[in-house]
Amino acid sequence: MTPEQAKQLVAEAAIEYLEWDWVIGVGTGSTANLFIDELAKMKANIDGTVASSEASAERLRAHGIKVYELDQVGDLPIYVDGADEATKHLHLIKGGGAALTREKIVAAASAKFVCIADDSKLVDTLGAFPLPIEVIPMAKSYIARQLVKLGGNPVLREGVTTDNGNIIIDVHDLNIANPVELERQINQLAGVVTNGLFAQRGADVLLLGGENGVTKMTL
Repeated sequence: MTPEQAKQLVAEAAIEYLEWDWVIGVGTGSTANLFIDELAKMKANIDGTVASSEASAERLRAHGIKVYELDQVGDLPIYVDGADEATKHLHLIKGGGAALTREKIVAAASAKFVCIADDSKLVDTLGAFPLPIEVIPMAKSYIARQLVKLGGNPVLREGVTTDNGNIIIDVHDLNIANPVELERQINQLAGVVTNGLFAQRGADVLLLGGENGVTKMTL
């Protein structure tokens, strides 16, 4: 089974968590795109969506699905998104698509976060995937120096500007033994908007697609 086929399985499985007339929080990236395509098949049954990026909003609108701003609808019943890495504790690294801040906001505003991924994303310890950090541009050098002190190797993601007008620094070579604490520590650095650790508010359900179909993980 290809990763694309595995992602398709979990995109379909995530639909089962939705209820009629809900406003659905929708993530960003290749797996989220497949979920959007599945959502289009039942769009008459939902009230609309809140998107975590301009790219996802465009894809939703192209399917004729209503897209609200978060402040128009308040808290959401559910958020569905992918991940770049995940652990059995349902801690995640996200932000490969540079949408981490809006993803974190929509996840925080949602009662349930259903994370969908192919099973290659499941790891014992986070950090093999470089940790994305959204940074105010003037703080770039300062933040990079602080990240070196934390044991990381910070690399500017060239040619990328977030939907919020900021830059992304990817931190390589981190062995993230305590993701909750590291998430808090990095977020306290002046100039950091947020980082791609979803540990303080991780997933509530992790759906992994693979050769044996869909595996569901919860705490």
